[in-house]
Amino acid sequence: MLPIGLIGGMSWESTVPYYRAINEGIRARLGGLHSARLILWSVDFHDIEMLQREGRWDEAGRELASAASALERAGAGLIVLATNTMHKVAPAIEAAVTVPLLHIADPTAGAILRAGLRTVGLLGTRFTMEEDFYAGRLRERHGLDVLVPGEDDRADVHRVIYEELCLGRVLDASRERYRVVIERLAERGAEGVILGCTEIAMLLEGHPMALPTFDTTRLHADAAVELALGRHVLPDLP
Repeated sequence: MLPIGLIGGMSWESTVPYYRAINEGIRARLGGLHSARLILWSVDFHDIEMLQREGRWDEAGRELASAASALERAGAGLIVLATNTMHKVAPAIEAAVTVPLLHIADPTAGAILRAGLRTVGLLGTRFTMEEDFYAGRLRERHGLDVLVPGEDDRADVHRVIYEELCLGRVLDASRERYRVVIERLAERGAEGVILGCTEIAMLLEGHPMALPTFDTTRLHADAAVELALGRHVLPDLP
């Protein structure tokens, strides 16, 4: 079993489900008292969020690249970045290590393709929804059509993530707001919706929506387990 290097703390509210899902996945596959060989580097999200807000992405990339390098030195055989948004700096991380970085968009795309879908909505922070580092990878590497919410809906989705979910606040009113956003994506032709922020599952888990949802936290964690055990799970890339 390869040791997994997990970069978390963005926010720690979603890092906890990652840790649980990875260990549950190892136990389910190996049985008994097995658990994951895992090394966790948890950042101070206050610092990372400030760099995001101020557009200092190069600094953020250096911060996470340093974390990945430390995990590799500690023995990690692969790197898992427990956040969607910060995959914007994935190239900086990949350049800093010799072990693979498991990109969160790839197992997500694999699940969507296995479900027979091609057009999906994308929810996440405004960075994830409005920039091309995530949707572009889904389109160019996996052939998916990606829809994002309208401007007002994007603003509300982003606000709920930072002002509520990252602080552990799960509100019924926000769940209903997300439900409306997803319904509008369905009206525009989305066949499913990506929960493209690792905290969103906290809000929607167990609550039926107008579209099938793809929880990036669970999909990413499951793929990490498979790769740690030497199993290939990602779709072939064009």
